[in-house]
Amino acid sequence: MKPYFPHVAIFSVGLLISGCMVGPKYVKPTVPMAPAFKEQAPESFKESDGWKPAQPGDQQIRGKWWEVFHDPELNALEEEATVSNQELKVAEARFRQARATIRFNRSAEFPTISTAPSIVNERDSAHQPYFPPSLANNGTGSFTLPVDLSYEVDLWGRIRRTVNASREEAQASAGDLQTVNLSLHAELAVDYFELRSADAQKRLLDDTVKSYTDALTLTQNRFEGGAAPRSDVAQAKTQLDGAQVADTDITVARAQFEHAIAILIGKPPAEFNLAPVPQTALQLPVIPVGLPTTLLERRPDIAAGERRVAEANDQIGIARAAFFPSLVLGATGGFTGTSITNWLTWPSRMWAVGPQLSQTIFDAGRRRAVSESAYANYDGTVASYRQTALTAFQEVEDNLAALRILEQEAQQQREATASAADSLQLFTNRYTGGVDNYLQVITAQTVLLANQRNDIDLMRRRMDASVLLVKAVGGGWDTTQLPKL
Repeated sequence: MKPYFPHVAIFSVGLLISGCMVGPKYVKPTVPMAPAFKEQAPESFKESDGWKPAQPGDQQIRGKWWEVFHDPELNALEEEATVSNQELKVAEARFRQARATIRFNRSAEFPTISTAPSIVNERDSAHQPYFPPSLANNGTGSFTLPVDLSYEVDLWGRIRRTVNASREEAQASAGDLQTVNLSLHAELAVDYFELRSADAQKRLLDDTVKSYTDALTLTQNRFEGGAAPRSDVAQAKTQLDGAQVADTDITVARAQFEHAIAILIGKPPAEFNLAPVPQTALQLPVIPVGLPTTLLERRPDIAAGERRVAEANDQIGIARAAFFPSLVLGATGGFTGTSITNWLTWPSRMWAVGPQLSQTIFDAGRRRAVSESAYANYDGTVASYRQTALTAFQEVEDNLAALRILEQEAQQQREATASAADSLQLFTNRYTGGVDNYLQVITAQTVLLANQRNDIDLMRRRMDASVLLVKAVGGGWDTTQLPKL
């Protein structure tokens, strides 16, 4: 074999260099989109309304996007969630697992070298069938120290596409990790603002109970003075009881939001307490939304979907490579002796080298079925990618519309609340002067309380919409943050 070894080596290197890749070349799928968001602010709205289209150089949203709300307590909770949230740890572990898969598949690009030394003493039985007794011996020794090398030449790109597919899956897992990170932080911010809204409702209802208590005292004094019937006292007492029920009931929602926040930051609810604040000055941030085209680069779930489309494209190439022959280069070398004394001597050397070509001739349609499955999977991932992008456009539009409409509604509500307060004062004065009955006061009290609660609820909805808009535009993330694996 000696004279042929150089020729085999040259032939193998030539095949390695000339290897091609079968299967379609990847082209990023297109997504139906408009040139701008429908609900972006018209010129008549100011930046102070809480949102605006992004301008070149807009950099308000960073990785710690929650800081745009300027709430130190929220910032501290978000930082704690980054470190301690268990769902985030699960997503991070899955990313590390996907990254390890790259190294596993990349190992196929290199030869596999193995050894299996053995020492065997063997004696043939003199009573074996057809064994001539004259050839019986006292046993032989076999001392073997082989080194085996095996290398599959990637003629059709199967190995390279497998490595690419695992790399793309790892990048998709990185996108999944960022999606979970964004979703959990957004959920925490929403729960926090819901809790602070419950605090505001509790303060309002506490004040209302005090006000209704004063009103009950007024009616009792008028009744005792003979200026009002007992029915006024009963009505005032009923109004007070209803306010006390609402005041107690709001604590249920607050407790539930506090428990939810505890879980998000990785603590049991029994070990977490978020004290009410005397007054929460919530601030609506300015959120740049950009254009639909930039949204494709700023949403980690869209990026993950696109990476899985690329992975599915490589899977088609892997399936196509199965239709072509595979070439494996094998080599064995080492020492084989009959005893320990001659085992590692030069005459005991042995080696063998040569290529092996294999081709499946008939498999009853198995490879074709795998190929059709790969094409179908690709079509499905393309549709999923486009649907994810369309859903992202919808989320941005929904929250832009919510912020725009809620700003108008909040202004109208402030005027309604002021009018209700004036009405209550007017009817209270008229009742005190004996002009109107107490039913007018009760009606005015009910209307004022409903409007004041609407004021608080509208601010809550605007803060929630702001958080969801930040989440919808990616929370400051972009595709440049995908790992280069």
